[in-house]
Amino acid sequence: MNYKNFITSDHRVMLGKPVIKGTRLPVEMILLKLGEGASMEDLRMMYPDLSIESIQAILQYAAE
Repeated sequence: MNYKNFITSDHRVMLGKPVIKGTRLPVEMILLKLGEGASMEDLRMMYPDLSIESIQAILQYAAE
């Protein structure tokens, strides 16, 4: 999986912060929630448009 298929950055959306494509969900916010102990299922309940693949892409993005 290539995280670039799920994450984009555009100066017109959220001031250019990396977000999940097609949403205004910043990668930074999802990483913060994961760091606070949220599970993937917790995130899916909070943000129904967020897929498991998107969350995995965020983790890959953070690792690189």
